[in-house]
Parts: sequence; C-alpha cells; structure tokens
Amino acid sequence: MTTLADFESTGALLTGHFRLSSGRHSERYLQCARLLQWPQRAGAAGRALARALADFSPSAVVSPAMGGVIIGHEVARALSVPFAFAERQDGAFTLRRGFRVEPGASIAIVEDVFTTGRSTREVMEMIETLGAGVVAVGSIVNRGLPPDAFRVPSRSLLTVQVPSWTAEECPLCARGVSIDTPGSRWGQVES
Repeated sequence: MTTLADFESTGALLTGHFRLSSGRHSERYLQCARLLQWPQRAGAAGRALARALADFSPSAVVSPAMGGVIIGHEVARALSVPFAFAERQDGAFTLRRGFRVEPGASIAIVEDVFTTGRSTREVMEMIETLGAGVVAVGSIVNRGLPPDAFRVPSRSLLTVQVPSWTAEECPLCARGVSIDTPGSRWGQVES
C-alpha cells in the first residue's frame, strides 16, 4: 500500500509555494512522478489501485497525460487490460497516437492526484462522447475531494488533507513568496 512515508522517502512530498494543475495554490505538493520513478514502487501502487478498481470490471484504462500515464499503465498491467492516455489538443482532451476506445467499453480513468477532479471529469466526458462508459475513477492520492465528487465510484490509495487557496486568497502570495509550478499544465518558476 502506498503511504505518505513512501512520498517522504522518495522526495515526492514537497513543501514551499506551488500552483497546482487546478490553478489553486498550496504549501505542499505531492510529486507522484518522483514516487513512480522507481519501477517497483510504481508496480506496487498499480497493483494496489487495480485491486481497488477490479470489482468494476473495466475493459480498459485511460489516463490524462501527463501525470496519470505511469500509474494508469501499471493499473492496466495489473488488470490485464489495454491502456491509453488522453492528451490536450487545442485545450481539450483527445485520444491521439492511434489510441481508441471501443463503443460500449467499460473504462476506468486513472490519475495520479485528485485535487479538483477537473482533468478526470474532462477525460470522462471525452470517453463518453466516443460511446464508451466510465465505470470508475482512481488515483494514487486524493487531496480531499468528497466521496461523491464524481458521478461514478472513485478509489484512491491515499487521502491527504492539504489546504489550497485561490491566488487571491493565498497567504503565501500575500507574503510575496515565489511560486513553483511543478505540474504539466502551467509554466515553471515565477517570482
């Protein structure tokens, strides 16, 4: 099972001032890529999340790029089902690189971190427009979304309550602390 200690021991739990992929600000950032850089840890997390999603009998796993790619692949491996990842093109998620989902397929969406659930919901909508169904969603970390945040069941290996703020209400911005944007949606470091 993946724990906060795993994030700490791999240097994946960062402290500072961060802009999350959602646009919100936080003083803690869970950099799942640093945890997943270790294949044995990625495999273990994938197997654990696959066990949590197995009851929903997905026929494939789809993840939003970039953060969900490694964990989604490992979950699909553990479930012995195909894997695809969705990429943003012109601001919307789409399947590229020859990936496709079959109409009527039962899809599990797998993400690294749920913060607001925006990327997961966008991928769900894209999958449904392709005629497939989303049976469940999963993540390594849930940063505090309520159990009914999605219209399908959700499962996470770890729930961490980490405060986050809009830019206007961020106490770190008010103090002039430099912000880092380690996720894939924004730029890098700003002053």
